Amino acid sequence: QVQLVESGGGLVQAGGSLRLSCAASGQPFSSYAMGWFRQAPGKEREFVAAISRSGSSTYYSDSVEGRFTISRDNAKNTVYLQMNSLKTEDTGVYYCAADPATPAHVMGFTRPGYWGQGTQVTVSS
Repeated sequence: QVQLVESGGGLVQAGGSLRLSCAASGQPFSSYAMGWFRQAPGKEREFVAAISRSGSSTYYSDSVEGRFTISRDNAKNTVYLQMNSLKTEDTGVYYCAADPATPAHVMGFTRPGYWGQGTQVTVSS
């Protein structure tokens, strides 16, 4: 079992920045890859970013590449998503996700088994 709790969402103007955090508990944190997904109103949940167990490899969707940075602190059992140059189309509920059986490089093509409750990000124009 893995429990995930996100924080850090909020309202920001276009061009601004936010940093999301996701605290994990349960299985040893360094034993599984982590990912971030988001869901905009009326749309399906989509992959945003993933990071390997050690943090040495990261993967991004084309829509956030170069603007968002995923990182993790295995000593704090936490994964982060630094979001810069935010656009109105980044608005949505952001979820962190984990699955001990899924490596980071395929997380965008799967539906991980563990999810946080989500945190709202609203980018105004």
